Amino acid sequence: MNNRCVIRFTGSGGQGVILTSVIMAEAAVLNGNKTVQSQSYGPEVRGGLCQAYTIISNEEIWFSKPEKADVLLALTQASLNKYYRDTVQTSVIIADSGLSVPGDCPASKLFRLPILETAEKVVGRLMTANVIAAAAINTLLDLFPDEIMRKAVKMHIPAGTEDLDMKAYEEGRRLAEKAKS
Repeated sequence: MNNRCVIRFTGSGGQGVILTSVIMAEAAVLNGNKTVQSQSYGPEVRGGLCQAYTIISNEEIWFSKPEKADVLLALTQASLNKYYRDTVQTSVIIADSGLSVPGDCPASKLFRLPILETAEKVVGRLMTANVIAAAAINTLLDLFPDEIMRKAVKMHIPAGTEDLDMKAYEEGRRLAEKAKS
């Protein structure tokens, strides 16, 4: 990891976007990094646009609301359309493969991954898309050791879903490894 990484997670309420950012922040803490996590969502909560940030750094973080993201995760077309402009040429965009990426997208690295489809059809539960996304982000960016990410995931999932969520985690890693090759 570079000295500082700003990840913006976007989608709609109910997709686990905020939990994904919490898992990434937890992994940062477990790894000994400094981190800040914040979120916002509309009054609808479920189905409305939502976003969350996780800032990960090796140094103190003095400002918790960055203007530009180093990494953007977009799970809905509305969130991609709204937030892709808040990236820069060196940013990484990870978009669900069902989304249309605007032609003027500034990111130098774009990964289109079937996150939602994999959650629904391979893992069998759409609610696991957030774990798939967390594993994919970590694998693509090589942020934390795998055992730390697994521990962070397990700390924030409901009891009794460990096997399902670890299957989702493996699928996220698989999607990212395939995209990197």
